[in-house]
Amino acid sequence: MPGTVAVPPNPPPRARLRSASRLAVCAAVPWFLCLWWGTSTVPVPAALPAVLILREDVYDAPRLGWNRLVGVVVGVVLSTVVLHWLPPPSASSVTSGSAAASVSFLAVLACGCAGMYLMYQGGAPNQQVLITALVIYATATPGYALARLAESAVGIAAVVLLGPLLWPPDPYRSAAAGLDAYRGGLGALLGTVAARLGGGGAATAPELPGEAHLWLRPQDGLASYDRAARRTRLPRLYLRTPSRPPDGLGERLRLAARSALTLQYFTQELRERARTAAADRAGGAGAVPDAALRDLAPLVRATARALDCALRGEDFAADLERARGLDLAHRAAHPTRHDAVLRAGLHLTHEALADHRPTRP
Repeated sequence: MPGTVAVPPNPPPRARLRSASRLAVCAAVPWFLCLWWGTSTVPVPAALPAVLILREDVYDAPRLGWNRLVGVVVGVVLSTVVLHWLPPPSASSVTSGSAAASVSFLAVLACGCAGMYLMYQGGAPNQQVLITALVIYATATPGYALARLAESAVGIAAVVLLGPLLWPPDPYRSAAAGLDAYRGGLGALLGTVAARLGGGGAATAPELPGEAHLWLRPQDGLASYDRAARRTRLPRLYLRTPSRPPDGLGERLRLAARSALTLQYFTQELRERARTAAADRAGGAGAVPDAALRDLAPLVRATARALDCALRGEDFAADLERARGLDLAHRAAHPTRHDAVLRAGLHLTHEALADHRPTRP
């Protein structure tokens, strides 16, 4: 939808400290294990999985770790096979522009790119294939390929086993917090829009606070909710939250996600209406008050109240009926096609509320 901007979430300081501590532990443990094992004196590949695998969803570490391990194995095999048939680079060959060194590099590059895109998973190529192949090509010393494979495996195992156990996030709490943040932000946004409409001013403007981030909050909440469902498939050792979410949380999150789409459409139509009016004024046309926009203010307020009650899990039937009555009155007073398009986002929000049935997830 026009106007949608991807805004990354900004976690609170405590959550950032937990993430940093988790990463430090998961990087330090495999490092010292590999030093004790004697794979190399500087086992950097053992610490890299903590940096590259650990994300907000620590319970996704097994899938990401498996993809990375497969990429490392394929990269090791590709570079080993190429360097077996073609001469590896050396200081003399590189400085002299040796054709053999160029051929071996191009062969590793082509095979690594092919393997990376043949292992396309999760909407992205497996970049670890090419990275491993190029690193082994640049460090063509005996035993390095096997050492990198062993160190990567130790690092991945440490992340998969330790990551979900170190200060694990509570997905249900994150989902509920995201829903509350969306409800509060949406109430403030619609209140600002209704005040401007009722005062006869511009309906909406680019400086409305937090609008771009607001529409993404319900999806973030649903993602946290889904992470909680995935946790139930993990061993019992990983489970740190109740087996069931708060009553009705899933239904309210789905309503929030649906209303985010319909109300974003509504605010975008308001922005288009304001832009058209500004263009008319710039072209010398007289500023004619838009009665349809002014009469829309009570409808916006009623819709906001009904949605706020629904997202809190309270009874919203009376507020919804009032909003629908105001919708019909506005339709009768302003029956033009442009006004119908303007009301469409609010009407679709009413339909989402009518379909919402609070039940146990």
